[in-house]
Amino acid sequence: MTTLTDALLDPILAADPAGPRITWYDDATGARIELSAVTLANWAAKTANMIRDEFGVLPGGRVAVLLPAHWQTAAVLLGAWWAGADVVLDADPEAELALVTADRLDDVAEVAEVAALSLDAFGMPVPNLPVGVTDYATHVRMHGDQFRSSGDGGSALDGRSSSEILSAASESALSTGIGGGDRVLSSREWNTADDLIAGLLAVLAAGASLVQVTNPDDDATERRVASEKVTVRLD
Repeated sequence: MTTLTDALLDPILAADPAGPRITWYDDATGARIELSAVTLANWAAKTANMIRDEFGVLPGGRVAVLLPAHWQTAAVLLGAWWAGADVVLDADPEAELALVTADRLDDVAEVAEVAALSLDAFGMPVPNLPVGVTDYATHVRMHGDQFRSSGDGGSALDGRSSSEILSAASESALSTGIGGGDRVLSSREWNTADDLIAGLLAVLAAGASLVQVTNPDDDATERRVASEKVTVRLD
């Protein structure tokens, strides 16, 4: 079976591997990170290798992702789907692995394996992690940036299949006017499956690129529409 990540990334890698795919801003700090399709795929591959080889999650295993809308979150999600995992967006105690920010460690205390992300723009580790919690930034670098999927486990997001999610993403892109080549500006969160489909997966499914803004500043946003050649805004 083709994984959701294969279905999303393969067409983009074939059509425009070097063009910007996710551009992330934090208006509170001034940070800006831009990833091409190739770079995003490399991060996803490293994550998938870590999930499979370091944590032993097999296709069909449940992985909890408790992270904000961020370029690293996109890499984590694509990596989890590449590994064939069923992603859940809450603190499911039956998950085999949870990937979270440090402030949510207590939420996943019952999950067997936990990896924490600092979301630092320079990849700094999370300081003073409890024993038994893996630092994502430190460990993911040790894994290969190529990954060969062995299929999914039938579910990709909150129990919904890859084909269901891909269909919903394509429908969302159509309803919001997102097409291939669009630059999509958004500050939406990805807290639920529907949020994630509308705010990230619809963009990827359409072959568009995302300009994701954290802590948006209204004045900076208006300038960014011009500087990033934004064609669609998700308000």
